[in-house]
Amino acid sequence: MVLMPKESAKLVAGLAKDVFIEREGVKKLALAVFDGIKTHKIRAGNFSQIKFHPKADDFRAADWIFVLDTLNFSFWTDTGAKKWRVNGETGYFAFCAAVNRAIDQGKPMWDPKYYSQITRQDVETIFRGDDDETNIPLIQDRIKHLHEAGKVLLDKYQGTFAECIKSCNGSAEKLLKLIVDEFESYRDEADYEGHRISIYKRAQILIGDIWACFEGRGLGEFHDIDSIAMFADYRIPQVLVHFGTMRYSDSLRKKLESDVPLKQGDKEEVEIRACSIEAVEQVCDEVRRLIVADPKVDLNPTTAVNAIVIDHFLWDYRREYAEELESIPFHKTRTVYY
Repeated sequence: MVLMPKESAKLVAGLAKDVFIEREGVKKLALAVFDGIKTHKIRAGNFSQIKFHPKADDFRAADWIFVLDTLNFSFWTDTGAKKWRVNGETGYFAFCAAVNRAIDQGKPMWDPKYYSQITRQDVETIFRGDDDETNIPLIQDRIKHLHEAGKVLLDKYQGTFAECIKSCNGSAEKLLKLIVDEFESYRDEADYEGHRISIYKRAQILIGDIWACFEGRGLGEFHDIDSIAMFADYRIPQVLVHFGTMRYSDSLRKKLESDVPLKQGDKEEVEIRACSIEAVEQVCDEVRRLIVADPKVDLNPTTAVNAIVIDHFLWDYRREYAEELESIPFHKTRTVYY
């Protein structure tokens, strides 16, 4: 049996030897999130990635987002290597810029009939860098994912991800299970201390992106959106460490500082990602407690904040304070899962 992400995170955080969640840091980050909610800086749909996503009234929106998250992995640059840039953007934003450029040039990137048969030459052209020398990492994996995902949609879901969403009747948890069951590339799992655990970063961010795009309405209406955990990647742990919410053992910190890559599924890598999930769950609980305790705040604690909203805040914080956070090492794992 595979434990779901929140159960996995709680289990790993309780057994972890190299990553620790600190109560005072949880409170510190919760205060920052609470302040952001009161000033409306933090709310659903208010995060920087969304400017690169389709609008809810675009008939292609669900399928467009599905393609983005099917390829949403491994944008970091090897130390000393030239950064991949598209239209001056780097990382995830460069990736979105490349997809948008392809669509502007007439390539139906949202259509599984197109991408289920996409060629390597097409992918290299679509994701070419500004300098024509650099390209997106793991090209062959991206081609494989597109072929597999496109075939499933065409064979079983009338050629659209919208059918996957509709078949789950407004349940984010059901949709999460459907995604990881049907689409192999989303099956982000590992073994830890005799347990089969899951992180499901891309599957969860796919649901989170649909929810944010449609602002919780229509295709984005999920009655159990709280079942979705944060999206455990390689950047958000930097912010959690910065706030003192998460702490590394001396040996792990030294390893990260020496730029040693971690393998996907290694204990330390699993602990960083799982403890990130559990840390955000604890922050979420604390923010809800702050909302209830403040008579001046007229908000429903269960709808004002969730793991997705906190994740968006942390991701944007990392970009806004990139220079300040540069001294905190992040783990590097070349993988298709994040």
